[in-house]
Amino acid sequence: MLDAVFIRFFIVPLHLLSRDSISMNNKIRHEGIIDSIERECVHVRILQTSACASCKVAGYCNAAEAKEKIVDVYHTDFSGLKVGDSVVVSTSGDVAARALLWAFGFPFILMVLVLVLVLWQTGNEGIAAVCGLLALVPYYGLLFLLRHRMRRQMAFVLE
Repeated sequence: MLDAVFIRFFIVPLHLLSRDSISMNNKIRHEGIIDSIERECVHVRILQTSACASCKVAGYCNAAEAKEKIVDVYHTDFSGLKVGDSVVVSTSGDVAARALLWAFGFPFILMVLVLVLVLWQTGNEGIAAVCGLLALVPYYGLLFLLRHRMRRQMAFVLE
């Protein structure tokens, strides 16, 4: 319970918690357009906006930001869907928090841990910094190898 609270308030970026993208039942939702359909996957183009981008005066402000992303949706009934259809892509807030933890939280802890241990052993900050960064190579390599397993656990669905 404490982990979920920590993740929700300190790790999940604000754009995931904006009024437009999260509903009352803790689901993150984005409207999008089907870009392409493959055998087991639908590629949906979404416009990810910051809270500022939906503001009425966003055109006059440099802080407004919007990014176009392609989201892959697997293992869904694709009957009746065609390229160009408007759909809603969703996932739970827990899935988003878990993905952020695997992508940024654990690597940060690993890097700091290796940095401190190597600095303690060698006393050389340069070597410690390089070792801290190099520790991320096998971590992200392992994530790459486990991507298919993680895809099943952290999936988007079409509503």
